[in-house]
Amino acid sequence: MNLKEEIEKYTPYNKQEQEDRNMMLEYLNTFEDCLTRNNRFGHFTASAIVVNPARDKILFAYHNIYKSWAWLGGHADGEENLLEVALREAKEETSIEQIKPISNEILGLEVIHVQPHIKREKFVSAHVHLNITYLFEADDTQQIHNKPDENKEVGWLPITKLEDYVSEKVMLPIYHKLIEKMEKSLL
Repeated sequence: MNLKEEIEKYTPYNKQEQEDRNMMLEYLNTFEDCLTRNNRFGHFTASAIVVNPARDKILFAYHNIYKSWAWLGGHADGEENLLEVALREAKEETSIEQIKPISNEILGLEVIHVQPHIKREKFVSAHVHLNITYLFEADDTQQIHNKPDENKEVGWLPITKLEDYVSEKVMLPIYHKLIEKMEKSLL
């Protein structure tokens, strides 16, 4: 199944996901290249929500650009299998070795506005990330390490205390939605 079919098949969880799903499909129908950063208006990214087996901790990184604890993930960079992108990025950003998808299905859809910023000494204009999120599990006793060019620190945070760590407050409703969906799907 290709990315467009995967998004079409996905059942939105709420109004935000319905609107974001529509926007993603419109992007795919309008632009030739949404899978690389060559599309400066918006491009696909993939994120990983990584939880421990007890489901009481979540693996986050303190991102250099956003100056906040945040989910793991990155740009599709031409790859259409966004589950693989999310998995690769989670491993790269944390150096975690053993991580597995809880499901191969999409956990969430989010269109996220990215503020203008400097990355690797280059100016990056404002744009949107057409983000697909997947759910993973990893043992929280594994060795983890940060990736200094992307994050200052990585760690297992208490899933009920994200407000104490996340300074990018606009992301909290997204994280809460994803955690709520995870909890409902695992009952």
